[in-house]
Amino acid sequence: MKFLDEAKVYVRSGDGGNGCVAFRREKFIEFGGPSGGNGGRGGDVVIEATDGLNTLIDYRYQQHFKAQKGTNGMGKDRHGANGKPVVLKVPVGTQVLDEDRETLIHDFTKLGEKFVLAEGGNGGFGNAHFKSSTNRAPRNANPGAPGEERWIWLRLKLIADAGLVGLPNAGKSTFLSAVSAAKPKIADYPFTTLHPQLGVVNADGREFVLADIPGLIEGAHEGAGLGDRFLGHVERCRVLLHLVDATTEHAGKAYKTVRTELEAYEGQLADKIEIVALNKIDAVTPDELKKQKERLKRAAKKTPLLLLSAATGQGVNEALQALAEVIGEAPVSGKAKGAAEMEPWTA
Repeated sequence: MKFLDEAKVYVRSGDGGNGCVAFRREKFIEFGGPSGGNGGRGGDVVIEATDGLNTLIDYRYQQHFKAQKGTNGMGKDRHGANGKPVVLKVPVGTQVLDEDRETLIHDFTKLGEKFVLAEGGNGGFGNAHFKSSTNRAPRNANPGAPGEERWIWLRLKLIADAGLVGLPNAGKSTFLSAVSAAKPKIADYPFTTLHPQLGVVNADGREFVLADIPGLIEGAHEGAGLGDRFLGHVERCRVLLHLVDATTEHAGKAYKTVRTELEAYEGQLADKIEIVALNKIDAVTPDELKKQKERLKRAAKKTPLLLLSAATGQGVNEALQALAEVIGEAPVSGKAKGAAEMEPWTA
C-alpha cells in the first residue's frame, strides 16, 4: 500500500426529485382533486473519519463522487424516495480544503467524526401541495432543487505526540526503530525515508506516538530535496526531537539549517517545544565529540542538549523520558497508536 497524503476530489450532491401533477380518477369519485406527490430529497455528500485507514491512496483511483438523485413524485399522493448519500471515508487527521488549497473547510481530529460537505437539493412540491379553498385543482408543480458541486483537496496530517526532525542521515529512522516496533528503511545514504513513519513508544509505562519524517536540507521550503511538504505531519505534535549527526562537518551549522527551514514553514513549528540531541556519539572520538557538543550548544543557545547513540542505545532512555515529560499523561493521539500498530506503509 502506497502512502498518499494529498488528493484532489470532485463531489456533487444529488438533485431533488421533481413534483408531480396528477389527479384522482377513481370510478364513482366525481371530484377527485389533485394527487401529485412531492419529489424526494437528493443525497448528501458526507465525509467520515474512520478507523483502519492511514493514507488517502483510495482517492488516487477514484476522484469523482456523486450522490443519488431524489426520485420524482408520483400520482396517488406518492412522494419520491430520498437519494442515497455518498460517504467519503478518510483517516483521522485529514483536512478538507477548498479548491484554492488554502481555505480550511473542516479538520477531522476524532474517530467517527462526520461532516456534510454538500447538501442534496430539496424535492419539488407536487400539485397536491398547492391545493387550497380557492385553488381546488392546481395544475402546477415545482422542479427539484439542484445539488451542490465543488472540487476539494484532502490533506492528511498525521496525529502524533512527538516528531523527529533533522538533516538526512541524522539517524532518525534508526532512533525510531530502536524505541518502537516500527521497521523503517535504514541505509547509509541520504533520503532513505521517503514517507512519514509512525511508531508507538513505551517510556516508563507511558505510551506515546513518535513520527519520523523525511530529512530536511537547506532550501527545503523552496522545494530543494523532498521539500518541506512532509512537515505538515508534525504540525500536531507537542514536542520535536531534533537529531543532529555528530559525524557531520559542523553540528552547529547543521542545527541552524534545520531551524531555518522550520521557521520558514507556516505551521508555527519553530514555536514548538524542542529537544536537541547529538546523535551517533559512538562514531566520533572524544575530542571531536567535545568540539561538536560545544558547537551545538552555541547554536542552540539555551536549549538543553542530550547526547545519544541510537545504534548502541546510549542516552536513548533519557531522550524518551524528556519527551514523555513534555507530552504528559494524556497523549493527544489515541487514534494514532492504532494507526502506528498497523502494517507499515511501503513504497
